[in-house]
Amino acid sequence: MELIAKLNPSVTQGKRKKEDAFEFNKDAGMYVCKAGHMAIQKTRQTRRKEGAKNPRDIYYFDVNKCRCCPFREGCYKEGAKYKTYSVTIKSNAHDKQAKFQKTDYFREKAKERYKIEAKNSELKHRHGYDVAESSGLVGMEIQGAMAIFAVNLKEL
Repeated sequence: MELIAKLNPSVTQGKRKKEDAFEFNKDAGMYVCKAGHMAIQKTRQTRRKEGAKNPRDIYYFDVNKCRCCPFREGCYKEGAKYKTYSVTIKSNAHDKQAKFQKTDYFREKAKERYKIEAKNSELKHRHGYDVAESSGLVGMEIQGAMAIFAVNLKEL
């Protein structure tokens, strides 16, 4: 089974804030701001929120340099203790899905997805398949069969 759903653009394209303002220096392994000041520290933070699984690298800049920087407008907030820049790291599952998204098979199946979603919406909203009316797996199976039967009957 494959998931025929597009990833959020913030995952595939990246969600870099102020992309033009920060460049990555491969030799140092740090980001450099527009004024040429390099980050002084790098930490990796794993998200603690429910559902957020991707870690991110946080780069810290020297606030003393930011205070007298000619490009501080819109970059440095007056009185801030830290100046940081963070980059989210994609998980293996996201990389795998992003590669799969580029295949012809995915594009072909994605064109068909809207039909399936419309039918699922009709089942849930018009035929009561959104909430179980009885407890147990057998009751849910009967409810599903009746909802699907009603939709098919409507089409005829």
